[in-house]
Amino acid sequence: MALDPDTDKHNSNHSHTVAIAGGGSGAGKTTVALNLGLTLARQGKRVLLLDGDTGPSSLSTQLGLQSGKDFADVLEGRCRLEEALAKADYDLAILPGAAGLHQCLNMVQRDAATVLEELSDLERAYDYVLVDAGSSTDLAGLHMVASAALSCMVVTSDPESVKQVFSMVRNLRKRGYRRVPSVVVNMASGASQAQSIFQRLDGAVGRHLGDSLHYLGAIWRDETLRQSVVTGVPVATLPVSDPSCRQFHTLADMLDVRLSRLPPEKSGVAGYWQSVIRRRQKTELHHQEETVERPRSEKERLSATMDELDSILGQRLDPMLRYDAFNRFFALLGRNLDADSIEFIQTGLAAMPWEKMPSGDRQHMATHLRHLAGQIAPSENENPEPATVPAAAPEPLFDRISLGEQERLVRALREQPADVSIDQLLRALAIHGADRS
Repeated sequence: MALDPDTDKHNSNHSHTVAIAGGGSGAGKTTVALNLGLTLARQGKRVLLLDGDTGPSSLSTQLGLQSGKDFADVLEGRCRLEEALAKADYDLAILPGAAGLHQCLNMVQRDAATVLEELSDLERAYDYVLVDAGSSTDLAGLHMVASAALSCMVVTSDPESVKQVFSMVRNLRKRGYRRVPSVVVNMASGASQAQSIFQRLDGAVGRHLGDSLHYLGAIWRDETLRQSVVTGVPVATLPVSDPSCRQFHTLADMLDVRLSRLPPEKSGVAGYWQSVIRRRQKTELHHQEETVERPRSEKERLSATMDELDSILGQRLDPMLRYDAFNRFFALLGRNLDADSIEFIQTGLAAMPWEKMPSGDRQHMATHLRHLAGQIAPSENENPEPATVPAAAPEPLFDRISLGEQERLVRALREQPADVSIDQLLRALAIHGADRS
């Protein structure tokens, strides 16, 4: 499903929407979202903060909002949207549980439309709508990022944080997201390190995705900010002269500059989800019409089956299930064993990346294939006897031969090669016994 913004113009007076996503656990995304929201509200802006993070460090958890109403109650019809709002300092409005917006896709169309219209009306009452989008790269998390006009990725010097942001940008691009994300470097030791972290991330995006990012700013690492996370008192509530508080005012100013250079927004968060629902309904209707009007061809059915098989075998799979899958697949190929089928199997074997196998496994496989070749087509030097119906295999001699005298046993052992099997040895003893009798 494409993650493009809605182009519908029926909601023309929307606030600025900004999604703040994070580079993994500990990147400080929620801290940045909360302090930035408080700073904008302190500057006299009307700000709504949607808590779309479902992790243990979510905004609702930090502010102790678990016991109140949330967006899930709105979806279930237990309260209206305004009743689920919580208030923080400077009249900052917070909607807990906003990650539940993804559930609108599973609702009856009329019920979903009612909830989203209510959210759209709420958005119009604010200058800024900030979305705490979490750090998840699943579809729900990507939708939270794409629902805003501007996405802001929070990253730290931790390589895992850089990797997480890169993965989110890559997954967004795969699903049709075409806007340029901004980056905030958090917990930087200075301007030089912040620029280095951004350049490393931007370079990876350029090399692998052919795209670029926008540097929005940085938050410096200091003791006051660290203590604020422990105490639960945001630094944005400190005097503006405090360095920790002042840097969020700088970040808010940079955000205003960035938003002023973007095209006017045609829809807000609610409008985005309305467009997602419309696109999904069109896709489902199209699929239904195709199913009714035109049956799938053998080529389409085979292609879909192979895609499904590829998705399953490409994962970590129980070895016995993989074994059963290969057996059944080759049995199907051999059901009509003609020249084409043989060529298909040969082509498949040749396409396997043997060079990646450990040398021991490769040698074992080669031995097996040579043995198999001997069974299929014996060499010209061999003169195999005409095929006969094989006799039933004799039962093992373990319970029908006694070892006999010690001298007889020693003599039989000396006459056998070093790699003789137990069954062959017992047969030799039986022959000795027959000769003696």
